[in-house]
This record gives sequence, C-alpha cells and structure tokens, in this order.
Amino acid sequence: MEELIVLNNVRKVYKMGDEKIVALNDISLSIDKEEFVCLLGTSGSGKSTLLNMMAGLEKPTKGEIIIAKQHIEKMNEKQLAKFRQMNIGFVFQSYNLIPTLSAMENVSLGLTFRGIPRKLRDKMAKEMLEAVGLKNRLNHKPSEMSGGQQQRVSIARAFVGKPKIVFADEPTGNLDTKTTIEVMDLITGMAKENHQTLIIVTHDVEISPYAHRVIYVRDGNVEKIVENKTKGDVE
Repeated sequence: MEELIVLNNVRKVYKMGDEKIVALNDISLSIDKEEFVCLLGTSGSGKSTLLNMMAGLEKPTKGEIIIAKQHIEKMNEKQLAKFRQMNIGFVFQSYNLIPTLSAMENVSLGLTFRGIPRKLRDKMAKEMLEAVGLKNRLNHKPSEMSGGQQQRVSIARAFVGKPKIVFADEPTGNLDTKTTIEVMDLITGMAKENHQTLIIVTHDVEISPYAHRVIYVRDGNVEKIVENKTKGDVE
C-alpha cells in the first residue's frame, strides 16, 4: 500500500506558566492511502492532539508530519488553510454547524472557498445530503433537526468535496447506540466508496472494529497498534 501520512518523531509540549506538559512524546507512525485507522484512548491520552497534528490544526514542537509527500509542519497558516480545503474533511462530536444556515448552506459553504460556482455547489450539496438520508431536510436549520440528523449534515459537509482524508473526532460521542451504528456505517461506507483515508478518534472500544488498525494512545505515547482481523468490514 502507498503511504499517505507519515509522522517522524513528533513531539508536542505545551507551556503553562513555568510548567511543561508533554501531550505527545516522540511519536512515529504511518497511515496508508484508503486505510481506516482508529486512534483509541481515554480523555487526556493525547489522541485528539495527535489528530490535530495530522490535520495541520496545530504545529508540533519537534518532528516531521508528511501528508501526500508534503511537509505540513513547514507550512504557514495560509498554506495550511489551502491544504486543508483541498485535501481534508472533518466530522466533529459537536457537529460544528452554523446555526443560521440551512443544511444545504452548511454543506455547500466549504465549496465556496474552492471557487466552485454556486449552481454546482448547490447540486453537490443536494446530492450529498440525499446520500446521507436527508432528502427532506435540505432547508432545515440545525435547531430543527435531531442530533443524528445534524451529524449527518456534518458528514455530508466533510465528504462533499471528496477529500483525500476524513478526520472524525469522537463522531458518535453525542449519539445513542442505534444512531452510532448508523453514523459509523455511513462514514465508513462513504470513505470506502470514495477510496478515502479515514482517521477516527474515539474513547469508545465499540467503534474500533470499523478500523483496519487500532492505534492505542496513552499518556502521549503510542502504547500498541492492533490490526483488525475484520479489516474494517463490519457486518
């Protein structure tokens, strides 16, 4: 398989007054193109910091982060913003939808920054919302939708531009068990169909069978990496 994400000796230290907090401690790993990976750990383990590093949302204190052969740790904020627009989609635990916008507007907004014409943006957003089962919710605002429906809008927004990588940070944290299964089936099914790399951060061990590999993160270190026999194909 072709390596898509490579981390070499990545370390992240936060300074709080005179105190130094090591969030990530010399992490090296690689993730292949089209691989589904689960970063599993308790709160404070460093898993979300690790995701933020790979997504270019935070800079490492030291080390290299290479995505699609580009050193993102060397990019400035403008270059990183452009890189994320073209290559990365996000699904968040708290949905992060704009409350004043409809589902259609929330999904199409990111395409605006790519310079995609309005008619095509609306077509892409409509098709994606239909694909996630929200055909009858196109013009609804977040306050008019359930948590599961809002997360489906968030998924549509992440996938609409067909990014190389989708990062999902606790995507089922606010959902019940039934909706969790629906959302995970949706995320993994779409990533597989679009030949995308999927990285899921979670503390929920029940999410891990969806991944090809589970990376256990503890106290800022990779504790172990377990390959799933199911290879991410959950029945």
